[in-house]
Amino acid sequence: MAAEGLPVQASCRLLKVSEAGYYEWRNRPPSLRALRHTWLLEQITAVHAASRGTYGARRIHAELTLGLGLSVGHNQIEAVMSRAGIKGLPGTRRPKSRHQTPTAGDLVNRMFTREQPNRLWITDITEHRTREGKVFRAVVLDALSRRVVGWSIDSSQTSALVTNALSMAISNRAPLEGTVIHSDHGVLGVFNRSKQHVAVELIVGVRPKLQRGFAIGVVSVVAC
Repeated sequence: MAAEGLPVQASCRLLKVSEAGYYEWRNRPPSLRALRHTWLLEQITAVHAASRGTYGARRIHAELTLGLGLSVGHNQIEAVMSRAGIKGLPGTRRPKSRHQTPTAGDLVNRMFTREQPNRLWITDITEHRTREGKVFRAVVLDALSRRVVGWSIDSSQTSALVTNALSMAISNRAPLEGTVIHSDHGVLGVFNRSKQHVAVELIVGVRPKLQRGFAIGVVSVVAC
């Protein structure tokens, strides 16, 4: 109440607390819990802003835990978002695809070792269950270092799930001509779907005089 402009004396009298107790509380350093709340709010706000205000608690939780490796509970994220008035946009159900579109050829031949970075990237999509439903994570690994060079999280398997991961990898590593992206066939093999290839072309196809593989500029998408 005093923080809202009411006189301290009147506020303390109304709440039946002493003025000395109020000033002691006000001058007390923030607790570890308060500091963590402030830190978590900053992380949530950053992810929410990066999603252009679309991510809700489920995808923010997945982004923080699966993407950034932070240890935080879903309920805690919901509570912080509720107090801060942060909301995401409701998702829409999309029809399931049978993935009958053609895939690219195998340029790797099961040889997954490279002597230089950014010559072979390996992709993977995993499914994770949360209290609010499934989320999918796409990652791009460099074959030499085995480090994640790009990743993306979404509530459904869309072109954006794939192209966001590839876009991050390209932005982080700036690969040269001839880089190969390998993805396995399988239930979650949406890296092989032709519409993803078209979308990737919009990301990297603006670079001239680069090797083209399966309608893609800077990289060749392959499958096996």
